Amino acid sequence: MNNSHTDYLEKFSANIEQTFFPLLNEREQQAIKDCAVEYRMTAQDIRNLTTIARDLELWQLGSVHAWWAELEESISDGITGPQRKKKILAALDDRVNQLRSQPTHYPEENLPQPQRPKLKLKQASSDKKILGWCPVASEKTLCCNLRNIDVVENCLYGCSYCTIQTFYDGNAIMDKDLEQKLQAIEMEPGRYYHITTGQSSDSLAWGDKNSALEMLCDFARKHPDILLEFKTKSANVAPLLKLDVPPNIVCSWSMNTETVIANEEHFTASLQDRLDAARQVADRGIKVAFHFHPMIYYQGWEQDYPEVARQIMQRFETSEVLFISFGAVTFIKPVLKRIRERGETTRIHQIDLQPDPHGKLSNSDEIKVKLFSAMYQAFKPWHKKVFFYLCMERAEFWDQVFGYRYVSNNEFEEAFGKDVMAKIKQPIPDSATQVVAGDT
Repeated sequence: MNNSHTDYLEKFSANIEQTFFPLLNEREQQAIKDCAVEYRMTAQDIRNLTTIARDLELWQLGSVHAWWAELEESISDGITGPQRKKKILAALDDRVNQLRSQPTHYPEENLPQPQRPKLKLKQASSDKKILGWCPVASEKTLCCNLRNIDVVENCLYGCSYCTIQTFYDGNAIMDKDLEQKLQAIEMEPGRYYHITTGQSSDSLAWGDKNSALEMLCDFARKHPDILLEFKTKSANVAPLLKLDVPPNIVCSWSMNTETVIANEEHFTASLQDRLDAARQVADRGIKVAFHFHPMIYYQGWEQDYPEVARQIMQRFETSEVLFISFGAVTFIKPVLKRIRERGETTRIHQIDLQPDPHGKLSNSDEIKVKLFSAMYQAFKPWHKKVFFYLCMERAEFWDQVFGYRYVSNNEFEEAFGKDVMAKIKQPIPDSATQVVAGDT
């Protein structure tokens, strides 16, 4: 073995350290190593190749060793060395980009579910403040100036796209000093605030453990001008329904189609169970809301999402529903890395990832507008009776989807507050209409 070959093997060993190479199966590892040695691949080549190999494994759509062999055969024998490598890598990128450019296909039998996480809820004291801003609030997008109360950190569900998995490891932690911290929160009298408890965990999945829901109800009762939102993907509403729930609490469900729930929202309640749970809550006189976030661009979305809208309109009165929001799947780079490290079967990131105003990665603008517009039109009978908005999206998308925009986050917050609080204090009958920006 000559020195050049030995030197390259040493470089190869060093170059794979910060890649997904160690997570690949032996056959893929050997194929990538053989290709790297033969074509003297650079560190960047190896990084890209191992990422593609990992994605194909998670998507269950082939393997690099098989694709490389096919592409190598298709290249003219007259092309050798660096030019041959360049052509094969370009062709490989083209194949992956072709997959990403089409609506994601989910098999009829659904993707395999991962192993359910063994998560326990524990109490702990900390110096952390429990009230803060929505972590994605920004002047670059239209935001409702949402605040968040961190009651629990970590979630017992396993949604493939969730950012919570990046921030927390181990058990779920509930703030031991929740009651004292809630009592210490100062609110400007008469000032509207929209506050959720569903940013760092699911709001209802844990039930009323350690009397958390009861404490939150007391907090909302103490501050009647705020809107306190319990955001959930669960059907665990029985503990809440045992409590005296003040009128300024809204229970919102993160909604998706049966296809997305089965393939990407692991261990959450089914679509029908979510709708049934929301119906139980509304029957108690508690207002409800629905978030279609994230909407996924997959084969069949154009039939499936409007069908969910149809079911909601069939089962609920507009006077019971405070708001409906739409949003796209969005990734920060650490979440993409974590998805690939976990190795659970998913196709959630099999999209043409484009940077958004925050530097995150999401669908293209064209696809976002297509998704949001289709869903908004599906709710056409409710346009003047329920508050609709886009979550974390640029103002120009509002123009294209709704035909209007708010000029600032503060104006958005004010309009949102006036609309939902009017419905809470004086429920609007279905025969009435409400005027929002852009209605004529």
